[in-house]
Amino acid sequence: MAATILGISFGALFGIVFMYGRSSILSYSDSNTKKAIVLAGIMWFVLFLVPAVKYPANPPAVGDPETIYYREILFITFLAISGFSTLGLAFAYRKLGIATSNKNKKIIMIPLVYAAIMIVAFLILPPNPDEIIAPMDLVQGFRFASAFTMSIFWGLLGLIFGAFWDKFKPHETARVATV
Repeated sequence: MAATILGISFGALFGIVFMYGRSSILSYSDSNTKKAIVLAGIMWFVLFLVPAVKYPANPPAVGDPETIYYREILFITFLAISGFSTLGLAFAYRKLGIATSNKNKKIIMIPLVYAAIMIVAFLILPPNPDEIIAPMDLVQGFRFASAFTMSIFWGLLGLIFGAFWDKFKPHETARVATV
């Protein structure tokens, strides 16, 4: 049930971000499928990989049950810092697009600012408070399975969403309906 809610939430978030940012997504073609895959890769990086570096997934029942809410707060805080800083930098990218003509400078600057924000957050937020006493091969296997399934999820989300966008072209029908 929780995985369904998470999938629907990420899918809705992805759709909203794609709808508003479609024209700004860097791609070497006009294909919305390629743009959706690029966006899915960015969101996978920002919403999964970066938080997993600080707070990697652990199997159920690993860790003290008394600290579960504290660990959730730490993870959600780091996830929110990653997501909202990316969103803010996306808005800054658009603003800089109007203010500057040097595209290469923007492309280099935005990831560097994101990296600086995340390094500071990584250093400020405390580590996972629980010692892992489960066998590390079990923990590493769980983390690998988690990374694999999240990678498949984001990849398929981008591929399917982009294919549907290319097929139905909602950006064109919205213009026709308002005319």
